[in-house]
Amino acid sequence: MLTMAINENLFGSIAIIAVVLVVLAIIVSCIKIVPQATAFVVERLGAYIGTWGVGLHFKLPFVDKVARRVSLKEQVIDFKPQPVITKDNVTMQIDTVVFFQITDPKLFAYGVVNPIMAIENLTATTLRNIIGELELDQTLTSREIINTKMRTQLDVATDPWGIKVNRVELKNIIPPREIQDSMEKQMKAERERREKILQAEGEKKSTILVAEGHKERAILDAQAEKEAAILRAEAKKEAMMREAEGQAAAILKVQQANAEGIRLIKEAGADQAVLQIKSLEAFAKAAEGQATKIIIPSEIQGLAGALSALKETVKD
Repeated sequence: MLTMAINENLFGSIAIIAVVLVVLAIIVSCIKIVPQATAFVVERLGAYIGTWGVGLHFKLPFVDKVARRVSLKEQVIDFKPQPVITKDNVTMQIDTVVFFQITDPKLFAYGVVNPIMAIENLTATTLRNIIGELELDQTLTSREIINTKMRTQLDVATDPWGIKVNRVELKNIIPPREIQDSMEKQMKAERERREKILQAEGEKKSTILVAEGHKERAILDAQAEKEAAILRAEAKKEAMMREAEGQAAAILKVQQANAEGIRLIKEAGADQAVLQIKSLEAFAKAAEGQATKIIIPSEIQGLAGALSALKETVKD
């Protein structure tokens, strides 16, 4: 009996421990921690009851469950190339990259069955509609316009699904092979044309530089000749001025000597006839210079005539 009692107590203790462990496990399973940039869509008995944000949350056991874990980060989907036809009936392959973000976890969970597949199909349809309105050349040169139109239309279409399309990029535009060859030839011809233009512009600039060099040299030579002529003229002017100053100084010396002689004659008491004779000698010396015309006073002319008559008388 004692052994049976011990066994019953042992089984009872084990059962209590098991119950406690089960209860603890249930309690722990009801504690939920939502990480950053994540949202939990919670249902109670299959019905939506709310969306849990970041933090610690508790749910009722057995009746509440996390129906969906939704990432709120921006996501990127790279779709494979899609065949599209342009307005001028050219078939090409275009692959797109869509950047989107979930803004409403409830709509994302219950709005569409497979959101990623829905976005892919919607992107392909929108792309075909937009490219169908453009010709080949416009398609190749209007990437930004196509990206903007696709983003706007996809954003409107995915709004009921709780999705916001932030950006759409055309990754590659692959035209048919024959068009690629034609484009390569055109690009090659354009490169050759630009090369010739650049070469011609280089030769033109070189010619202009050479001409400017010649012009600059001619200007410098002319300036040098002008400066040399100015210097020669200034030197000649300086020489003439010095020569004139010398002649003026010589004349001044002669006049000073004559004045000094007259002063000495006066001091010696010479009469008027002697003074006139001295004046005549002074005029004679002045006449030996470079002057072309000399005006002689009348009294000196009379004296000269008298002297001539006296000279003839002496000869007789």
